[in-house]
Amino acid sequence: MADWVKIAGSLTAISAGSRTTVWGVNAANAVYHYTNYDGSPWIKIPGGLSDIGAGADGTVWGVNSGNQIYRYTGDQSTANWVGISGSLVRIDTGSRTNVWGVDSAGAIYRYTNHDASPWIKIPGVLSDIGAGADGTVWGVNSGNQVFRYIGDQDSSNGWKNVNGSLKRIAVGSRTNVWGVDPAGSIYRYTNNDAGGGNPWVKIPGTATDIAAGADGTAWHINTAGEIYRYTGDQPS
Repeated sequence: MADWVKIAGSLTAISAGSRTTVWGVNAANAVYHYTNYDGSPWIKIPGGLSDIGAGADGTVWGVNSGNQIYRYTGDQSTANWVGISGSLVRIDTGSRTNVWGVDSAGAIYRYTNHDASPWIKIPGVLSDIGAGADGTVWGVNSGNQVFRYIGDQDSSNGWKNVNGSLKRIAVGSRTNVWGVDPAGSIYRYTNNDAGGGNPWVKIPGTATDIAAGADGTAWHINTAGEIYRYTGDQPS
């Protein structure tokens, strides 16, 4: 069984909200949206971004190399992107109401669902963050430590440390969490972090960025910018 199928194109960052909502950016900061047709897989969207987050409901946010923040409005108006105040280097979107980001100092922000005062600062320091459609949020810090957000369950302790070492993380839902370690190895969460054991299963392949959708979809890109979609859960 092949774990991954290669998709034509070249990207440096990728995000998947679902099987039909996959977005990426390339080395030149060009923005692409998956067409749902592998024969001609990408349509270029006007704009320039360095990181992108795609939600299961079609919501898309991005940040550019100047750390400016944008929300996609091309499906609603002639303007493809609307600028949102703030400064972020990484962003992820689980849904219209679950948008999280990290700034250049590692500070964590959650979208308030109100553009006039868009961000609330969440205690903690992270270098990458992943947000799922169901409200699930995970993050990793510059020391490659892994954390799951529990601030909606315990106000005194916002983050629970989970065993493992990851530099990139992606969250589709509570049960679809993927990561990449410092060596580029790919891991999938087992949905069990009790007892201090290893909560990750290693998946064949090497990656620099990873994407996970609410429906179980997963994509990754490697150091060469090659793009792959996960097929290990499908019959060969």
